[in-house]
Parts: sequence; structure tokens; C-alpha cells
Amino acid sequence: MSLRWVLRNLSSKSRFLSKSSSSSSSLWGSNITTTTPLEMYLRPLCVGSKVLGCSETSLWGSQVRRISHQIHHERNSMIEEELDPFSLVADELSIVANRLRAMVVAEVPKLASAAEYFFKMGVEGKRFRPTVLLLMASAFNIDLPKLAPHGVTDSSPSELRTRQQCIAEITEMIHVASLLHDDVLDDAETRRGIGSLNYVMGNKLAVLAGDFLLSRACVALASLKNTEVVTLLAKVVEHLVTGETMQMTTTSDERCSMEYYMQKTFYKTASLISNSCKAIAILTGQTAEVSTLAYEYGRNLGLAFQLIDDVLDFTGTSASLGKGSLSDIRHGIITAPLLFAMEEFPQLRTVVDRGFDNPEDVDLALDYLGKSRGIQRARELATEHAKVAAAAIESLPDSDDEDVLRSRRALVDLTQRVITRTK
Repeated sequence: MSLRWVLRNLSSKSRFLSKSSSSSSSLWGSNITTTTPLEMYLRPLCVGSKVLGCSETSLWGSQVRRISHQIHHERNSMIEEELDPFSLVADELSIVANRLRAMVVAEVPKLASAAEYFFKMGVEGKRFRPTVLLLMASAFNIDLPKLAPHGVTDSSPSELRTRQQCIAEITEMIHVASLLHDDVLDDAETRRGIGSLNYVMGNKLAVLAGDFLLSRACVALASLKNTEVVTLLAKVVEHLVTGETMQMTTTSDERCSMEYYMQKTFYKTASLISNSCKAIAILTGQTAEVSTLAYEYGRNLGLAFQLIDDVLDFTGTSASLGKGSLSDIRHGIITAPLLFAMEEFPQLRTVVDRGFDNPEDVDLALDYLGKSRGIQRARELATEHAKVAAAAIESLPDSDDEDVLRSRRALVDLTQRVITRTK
């Protein structure tokens, strides 16, 4: 009897986890001792060995245990493969990447080279945002209201999916444009493991390339002919500018305020993914309540992502991050780990107020941070936001569709990947 035959005959409930505790046990690797369909299948074999008079140490018994272990290992591997978020949408990610490369072609060769700089094969980055949005689109692949707004339900499934892919493309262009502009403002030299565009081609071309990407995103956005979605993503661009301005023009008290930091973090990072998730829901004609759940998922995932990014700026290496480590503190940017450290060591505030032009002040701040629970508390806050994001997915309308459930589990899985990542 082959392992594949056994796996094919396992209950579908053992392959597709429910939204209850079985979901958490498979996603997070918890050791829950419940009887699985696999064990139910193997139990008669073990009983049969005793009926036939075989001893506990018989060859048959050891073979059963070996087969059980092998099937369990193979089944877990299959589940992990099914739940890998990036693998689930790999084919669509390729389609989106190819479209993006076609969309950023410019008439002027120099501008074309600059605009496509981070869309070339090998330097596209993790494509985290398109992955989230494509999975979110699949998570809404359920019966739509008969009278959905903007005539969404009149579109064929393939047309709807193309429009959802367009949201992923727009989001990625806005994201990359913001990176190009940020690198100019920060005088960055590296990005995604290579020279930043401003470092390679100069600030002026980097700014123009970012503007060009935003214009392309606007054209694609207009093609959707959905006023609500256009408003959402236009607001994102406003938030990006607002967040960057907040970072550049802080007072002493604002720099040391956790509330100010979180608001800035929402504008600079979380607004894009939250409003894009909401746009996906709107395109599928979801209710306001469901659209809000999509928004809350993106908002909390984005906040968790940035909190971990700020932690990694202290704990990561330039090689692992693809950019310089300790870049925030060297630019005088105060993030969650230092804010928490200041609560434990108020004297750190004096160092922060002096700025970090003096390398000795950087070392002193890092010394306080090392003695504090700043890193740990920042991670804990990220974990709390990840839990809220996961809860938003768990609160979506019930569905028995296996593809929908798989996509939702992948979205929950992403919340854990975000807070456990090392780069």
C-alpha cells in the first residue's frame, strides 16, 4: 500500500484545517495530542498485529511505526507546502511582475532604466504586498451580493481577478515610488542588497523615477473606474507624504511620543496595505463590515511589519537587511525599541535630545537599549498587532470552499511570518 494512497484517503478535514484550534496547531506547530484520521487509519493495523500473536517488538510493529512516522512527516510537509503563502500565488505573482515591467516602460531611455530599476528580475524584493492582496482576493472568492455596487457582479470571474491583480500592481508601484523618494531623503546607499537608485543614478533621476511610477499607478487606478477605490488609494499617497513630513519635522516631545510614532508608522507603512486590502474587498462587492475587516487586517499587519523592521534595524546585519543597519538611529529617527527603553531609563531622553551626530551618543543609546526590554517589548507589541490581524481574518463570513479557507489560513500564516522574520 503506497503512502500516496493513504494520504489521498485521509479525511479532507485533516488536510484543510478549520478555523478552530486545529488551525493554530497546524499553523504554529503546537503539539496537540488528539486522535487524527491518520491514527484512526493505522490503529486497526496495530490491533491486528496483536490478534495475529505478533509481539510488541515484532518486525510488523516496527514497520507500522515507521510507516506511521513517514506518512505523518509527508503529510505535514504537504500541508506546509499548501500553506506557504508565496507558493499559493506564485503563478499570479509572475503575471503581476511581468505586467509591472511592461507598465514602467518609458520613452526616454534613462528614465526607463531608472523606473524599472527595482522591477528587474532578481531585485523585485519579497513582493510581500502583492502576495497579501492576491491572497485577500482569494479569501473573498465567495457568493457575491446580487446588487453589488459599481456593477461588479456583472463582470466575469476572470475579469474580476484581473481587476484585483491590478490593485496589487498599483500598490507595488506606489510602494516602490515611496522607497525611491525615501532613499533620496535618507541619503541611502543600498536597497535590496544593491546600490540604491539615488546612489547609482543621482537624486534628481531617482525623484523623477518615483514620480513616474506614481503617474503610472494613477493611470492604472483610473482604469478601474471605481471612485471609492480611487479615493482610497489617492489617500494613501497623501498619507505617505504626511508620514514622511512628520518624521522630518518632529519636535522633541513628538520624537519621544509612542502615540506620535504609531501614527507616523501607520501613514508611512500601514496605510498602503490596509487601504489596498479594503480596495480588494470593495471590488468584490463586499459589505462595509467585511471591507472593514480587510482594512483592519492590513492595518495591523502593516504595523506589525514596521515594528519588526524597527527591531531588525538594531538586531540585523546590513547583509541580511539588504540595507545599512542602525540607519534609523544614525539619522536621528527614534523608533519603538528606543521609546520603550526610555520608559525604563528616563536619562536616555537626554541622549536622544542631543541627537546622534556624535558616535559616542549612538553607543550610549545602544548601551541603554541593551540593558532594557525595549527590543522585547517592541516584539510583543508587534505580536499583539499580528493577533488582531489574524482575528480579522477569522471573523470573515463562513465559507466551505477549500480554496477560500486555504487562502485565509495563508493570510493568518503571514501574520506569524511577519513577526518571526529575520530580514
